[in-house]
Amino acid sequence: MRSLDLFVKNTIKKFISATGFSLNRLTSVANPAYQQKKCLDSFGVDLVFDIGANKGQYVTELRSAGYSGHVVSFEPLSDAYTVLSKVAQYDSRWRVHERCAIGDADGTININIAGNSVSSSVLPMLDSHSDAAPGSSYVGSESVPQFMLDSVVNEYISPEIRYFLKIDTQGYESAILSGAKQTLQGAVGIQLELSLIPLYEGQNDWREMISWLESEGFTLWALQRGFTDPRNGRTLQVDALFFRVGDNG
Repeated sequence: MRSLDLFVKNTIKKFISATGFSLNRLTSVANPAYQQKKCLDSFGVDLVFDIGANKGQYVTELRSAGYSGHVVSFEPLSDAYTVLSKVAQYDSRWRVHERCAIGDADGTININIAGNSVSSSVLPMLDSHSDAAPGSSYVGSESVPQFMLDSVVNEYISPEIRYFLKIDTQGYESAILSGAKQTLQGAVGIQLELSLIPLYEGQNDWREMISWLESEGFTLWALQRGFTDPRNGRTLQVDALFFRVGDNG
């Protein structure tokens, strides 16, 4: 019977692999969203600020991994915002803030729209990015309202809430952190992208971002693979999670 079970499992795995997918046990090693969920649980996070939500992929994956806390999403692109609002409307613990960009000043800003949507950025895209992902080249732009995070979070937080910042803004992370000085002081942790080579004009080096967050009292807690050049296998960008060590509940 055991041999039969093993045969069935291997057959299923081979079939799934042939379709281009993989079957993994739900662990923090095999599943990035589950690792994120375990980190959030370990530090008692009640609320996630999802900055650069796009169409809600990040929260959808977190929910599938078991995270049941509150979320507030921010998204500047009109098309993505429409989809995001529809995805979140049936989740009572998922709020979508009025459409805007988050940055280092209150006002308006122009955002470049990428062909794949998720690579859209305020910053000009470099060839190192578009060459590795041709479908990411810019196809248009939109002018959108921009606010500092410090200007908008007060309606969502209170002293007893333990909140976490997820920032996915394609090179614009330093501008967001510059406009979140008060918000950072109360944050339990932060997740953002670290580019190992420049992908957008004017973005901060990964070493600078780590040093910046360490100076704010955060410790690098986990790294997850992000963007890899399919032509040569080089990792161009990783997702990094930072937490205030000693502040886990």
